[in-house]
Amino acid sequence: MVAGVALLPNWTAGAAVVDDPTVNAATKATFQKLADAVFTDRTQALVDGAGSKGTRHTAGFSGSVRMSGGQSHQESSAVKTLTARKSLLAKLGEKYRAGSTQVTLDATEVHGRSAKVAVTETTTLTYEKPSANGPKTTGFQAHHELTFKADRHGDWQLSGIKDTDDGYLAVNQVVTPSVAKAKTTPADDGPPDAPRAATTWPAPANPKKLTGGTYDYQAMVAYAQKYWSHYNPDYPDFNGEADGGDCTNFVSQSLKAGGWKHVPGYTNDFHKWFGTADIQSDSFVGVNEFSWFALSSKRVTPLADVYQADLGDVIQMDFNRDGSKDHSMIVTYRDRSGVPYVTYHSTNTYNRSVASLVASYPGAYFYAYRT
Repeated sequence: MVAGVALLPNWTAGAAVVDDPTVNAATKATFQKLADAVFTDRTQALVDGAGSKGTRHTAGFSGSVRMSGGQSHQESSAVKTLTARKSLLAKLGEKYRAGSTQVTLDATEVHGRSAKVAVTETTTLTYEKPSANGPKTTGFQAHHELTFKADRHGDWQLSGIKDTDDGYLAVNQVVTPSVAKAKTTPADDGPPDAPRAATTWPAPANPKKLTGGTYDYQAMVAYAQKYWSHYNPDYPDFNGEADGGDCTNFVSQSLKAGGWKHVPGYTNDFHKWFGTADIQSDSFVGVNEFSWFALSSKRVTPLADVYQADLGDVIQMDFNRDGSKDHSMIVTYRDRSGVPYVTYHSTNTYNRSVASLVASYPGAYFYAYRT
């Protein structure tokens, strides 16, 4: 038996669904179009001036495939939240002049009058005033599961949306993330604690020497830009709830590309750091373990403010302030006004500004490391 074949026997990707004759190719195409409209509305809520253009894209759906009353209310709430986020971003100096969202249907599962639809969202936002040599856009790929219910007339209503990525860090998402915690590693001498970084902008000056040192920061950036969405096959992919996410694995790969050397040893010893196709230390792939290694090895120094981070520096977040860090990112650009931009896995994202993260998660703790 091929591995995984028996896990989702009723999922199809483009083929006709046989266990409910009302879900034909045309109906599935409309499922996809409605999903596209939902996430387009969310994206446009962040675009400067887009909110004044009137009717939302989801308003055009009625009849055989449409929004349920409850879901319509939830989407109105989501758009309202994102509109407020746009205002907060503007205060932090960030605006988007355009947004583009495309949704592809990956699979459909039907059981009687219930259908689940897996989709991939690809969104790009264009910065309103990018610097001369800075990134013009930011973007991400996100995966969602939409639930449709058929009423007594056989019409399908969108009744639920669930984000299925580990990171849930897309700028147009509004649900508080539930992120799998990295396992902790007991150690006799105790792991070091990272001091939290402030989120005050502009931050006190803390310039970084980008050339002529031990590490090649441009190589780190180039690696992150190359593999942010197309994963390097020379390393395992840790996306998935059971694996805890691929964010730190990706950051470690980028640092390794810029000159960080292996420190071999036991995988659960946070003083060690190594990663290959066959074996990885906990510090190579775990959020907290990475922090412990990086600090104890003196390969990094903590930054007082997250806005001080520069190319090749690492930023981590603790979403719910429980003392266990949840997410790792690497800085791939810093603009003239002093705002760093990060690239990361889970959800795959490139050149997202720290201002966007602070606006999206004002209650989170941030940690910043000078590499």
